[in-house]
Parts: sequence; C-alpha cells; structure tokens
Amino acid sequence: MASSLNTSTLVSVDQQLIGISTIFKEIHAYLDQYRPAFIPESVYMAVAEMSRELPTLQKQIQALEGEWRSLRALALIGQVINSSLDLNNLLKIVMDNIVQLTGAERGFLMLRKETGEYIVQVARNWEQETIDPTEFALSRTIINRVVIDRQAILTTNAQDDPRFEGQHSIIAHNLRSILCVPLLLKEELIGVIYADNRIRSGLFTRRHLELLTGFANQAAVAIENARLFASVRQTLAEVTELKNLMDNVFTSIPSGVVTTDVGSRILLGNRAAREILGRAETELTGLALPDLFPAAQGMLHAQLNRVLLAGETVTGLELNPLLPERGVVDLRLSLSPLKDSQQTTQGVAIVFEDLTEKKKLEAQYRLFERMVSPAVIHQLDLNSIQPGGQRREITTLFADIRGFTSFSETVSPEELVTNLNRYLAAAADAVLAEAGTIDKFLGDALMAWFNAPITQPDHVLRAVRAALAIRHSVAALNNRQPASRRLSFGVGIHVGDAILGLVGTDQRLDYTAIGDSVNTAKRIQENAGPGEILLSQTAYERIADRVAVRPRDPIIAHGKREPVQVVEVVQLS
Repeated sequence: MASSLNTSTLVSVDQQLIGISTIFKEIHAYLDQYRPAFIPESVYMAVAEMSRELPTLQKQIQALEGEWRSLRALALIGQVINSSLDLNNLLKIVMDNIVQLTGAERGFLMLRKETGEYIVQVARNWEQETIDPTEFALSRTIINRVVIDRQAILTTNAQDDPRFEGQHSIIAHNLRSILCVPLLLKEELIGVIYADNRIRSGLFTRRHLELLTGFANQAAVAIENARLFASVRQTLAEVTELKNLMDNVFTSIPSGVVTTDVGSRILLGNRAAREILGRAETELTGLALPDLFPAAQGMLHAQLNRVLLAGETVTGLELNPLLPERGVVDLRLSLSPLKDSQQTTQGVAIVFEDLTEKKKLEAQYRLFERMVSPAVIHQLDLNSIQPGGQRREITTLFADIRGFTSFSETVSPEELVTNLNRYLAAAADAVLAEAGTIDKFLGDALMAWFNAPITQPDHVLRAVRAALAIRHSVAALNNRQPASRRLSFGVGIHVGDAILGLVGTDQRLDYTAIGDSVNTAKRIQENAGPGEILLSQTAYERIADRVAVRPRDPIIAHGKREPVQVVEVVQLS
C-alpha cells in the first residue's frame, strides 16, 4: 500500500474526500432540518461529527499531497542537476527549478570568488529567461547576513519585517517575499541562493525554506563537481596542448632523439632518429639501444651504465656503424639521464648527430685544398662564383721536372707516380712557405703565382726565394735517392699583368691566371736547364739589390717577336 502511494493516488483521495464531504454536509443539513423520529440520536451525532472531521482530513490529505509533490520535485531536480557537468548549463538548471519549485518571481545564484566577493553567476525569472544585469535589484543586507551567519532567511514581507527595518535596498526596490539560503559544501560556504517576489507578500512558507535548503545542499555538491570537471577538462586541454607542442618540437628537431627506460629499451624516437637509423617506428620501439649497434655493444653498455648509475652526461661519443639501409655512417652520440621531479633517473635521452655527409664534405674539402691553394679557396665567394676575372700584377713561377720522360721509361707506373708526387710535393711546399698560390700541376710541372689574391709588395722576391727553396729541397731529396732515381727542376720566373679569375662553364670552372706575362714565364722555364732558375730582366730589375745572378743570352721564345732578356739566379745577396 505504502509502496504504491504516489501523487496521483493522493489527488484521487483528495477528490473523493471532497465528494464525500459534500454528501455528508447535505445529509447533515437534511437531518438537522427534518430529524425523522425513526433515526436514532446517535446517528445524528455521528453524521455531525463526520461533517466536522472531513474538512480536517481533507486539509491533511492536501498537506500530504504538497509534501509529496515537494519531495518528488526535490528528487527529480537532484537527478537533473547531477546529470550535467557543464557549470553554466548547471547553474541555469538550478535556478529554473528553484523559481518553479517556490513560485518565486526571480532567482539569483551567487558564488564566492577567490577575492571573497559573492558575484551573481546566473539570474533567471519565472519565464526561464536570463535577467539583465541592470535589473539585479536585490537585498544585499539579507545576502550579507546569510553569508555571516550561514543560516537561511525567510521573510514573508520584507517591508514590514522588523529584522530589516530601514534597510535602503529593501525599501528602494520594494522587496516583499524573500528566501535566501547558503550553499554549503563540507562546512565551507561557496555561495548563496536568493529568490524573491516583489509583488506578493506571504508567498514563501517554512516548507519552501526547508525544501530550498535541501535543494541547496544538492546544488552545492553538483556545482563543485562541475567546477572540478571544468578544472580537470582545462588541465587536460593544457596538457594536451603542451603534449602536442612537445610532439611538434620533438618531431621538428633536426638531430635524432630517442629515449630509453632504465633497461636501455627504446621508448620513443623522433622522425630524424628513424631516418638516421633507417628504422621504422615499430622496429625502433622496444629495441635495446646496444642492439642497434652490435659492433659497439660493449662500449655502449659501459657508457649507459655511466649515465644510469652515476648520473653522468656523455657527449661526443662517435660511432661508425654499418646500418642495413645506409651502409657505414658516422654518428656522434650524446647521452643524458632522464630524471623525474624527485631527481630519480628513469631512463636515458640519446641525441644522434649524423656526421656522414659532413665528414664526406670535409674529406672533399681537404682534397680540394690539396688541389687548389687555400689562399684561393678562402677568397672565393661561393654565392657569386661565375666566369670572369680581374687584371692584377703577379709574379708567375713555372717549375718543370727535368729528365722525367726518360725516367718514366725505366720504372713501373706505380713507382713513377710515387716518385713524381715526392718531387712535386717538395716544390709545392716551397711555394706555400712563401704564401704563393699554386694554380695547377701540369703533368710533371707546377704553376704558381704571387701577389694574388693577397697583395704582397715583395712578390718578386718571394718567387725567387721559393725557387731557391725548390732547388734546395730537390738537392736534399736527391741525397736520399739512388743515382738512377734522381731528378731536378728547371724554373722560370716573370712579372707582369694577368687576368685572374674563373675560366670555364657552369659545370666546370678553373681559377687561373691568363695573360702574356704567364706565357712568358712558361717560355723562360722551358729554356732552364736542370737545377737552373731563370729570371726575366723585368723581374730582376725589381730586386737587383737582393739577388746575385749571372748573365745569360737572350731567349728566343716560341711565339715571342723579340728575344726575352733573362738572368740566372745564383743566390740571395
């Protein structure tokens, strides 16, 4: 019977009582008027008593019906407010239900901020519309008292309530029926709920107050849950944003980066690491770091122990592993401990630098330096290399090995090249020692110049000193050679203008000197005997006080209309 009791049942009983009460009233009136003699007095008394008791019973049924409606409404509201974790939406639901539950004209929900102020978060009217902030006419006196006392306040007519006599806000805003209850969460005041009606007095009852207080307790929990959810969601969004940022940074790092656990098993690897190591992500994850480089396992185990056990950072560790997809590569590794907030090592971070291309370029550059003078290389502007040149006065030196052709007929090609390089190296070292620029090697000959690209006021003297050093170096070299392997140089030197620059095409360029002065130096060298240094008269006049010479007959040079006046250098004076 009790379990099946509901609002519909109470309404039906109330309606039936109204009908029965009406019938008993009519019977009582009839009997009271006519009083038939055959009806005992006790019946008259019973009918009269029933007529008096039925209205009381009806009021009790109506009160029970109202209580039931309130409890049911409270339960339904609890379900509604606990079904949403969106704070703004939740606050609207709370206030709309309060207004509907109490019959209020308006409802306000205020929450405490970190500053201690209580700010209106949502304001709704009986039409379930948001109230404009300009219409926030409410009693701050009552709100402040609820905040201070943490006790609910009910006034049926604030205008006549002695507790609020003379309060300006109540009088100015013509406030009448007011309900205000605290929002308490574990004894902490987080806000207040305020409902009023500015037209009707006596609207709210003690039952409304109790109902609203119970509802406020549920609302406080629901609001706090929504707040926590919003906080967690914001934190999650921030963490997700940070993770995405870190993923982007991790991915965009040009160096390879992998992380391992304390067991040296790889947990993460960025795109650069996968490209460097030639491994897919599925192949890399879970693999022990030393297994990546089988030939260096022992060394890697030792270095990892330094990082994991001693907390050291290892930098500049170079490996030359053979990778299946790339062949032999040059890698430089840096290993650092990965520590948590308690400074406990949780793994290792390894940064890979792929030096393969860099070392290849360095090797090519070193080879280029051996082919082209370093002074020339340093003067080159790689952004503006194009065919062309500039006029410059230079001293040109040609040195050619004498007897090389006949010598080449008596030895193997391998021995020939070895011996040739030995003599050419001696000549090149002598030129470079005087800061000369080696243009090229022409078979068994060397061409060099002075005063370019760096200006050298004593460029003629430098060329002569270089020639004497070549003669001296060759003599020392010959002392270590059997007689059948001894060679010598003939040297020619001339000074004059030439065009220095790049000659060739976009595919192949040569930095060289071109001009009649260069050709003249070559012709002079062709007329020099073994161990002789021939100097043009023009060049000799520049350094006549610095060098001892012996006269020579003029040279009839191929391609020259006039004989070339030369002297033979003996020594520096």
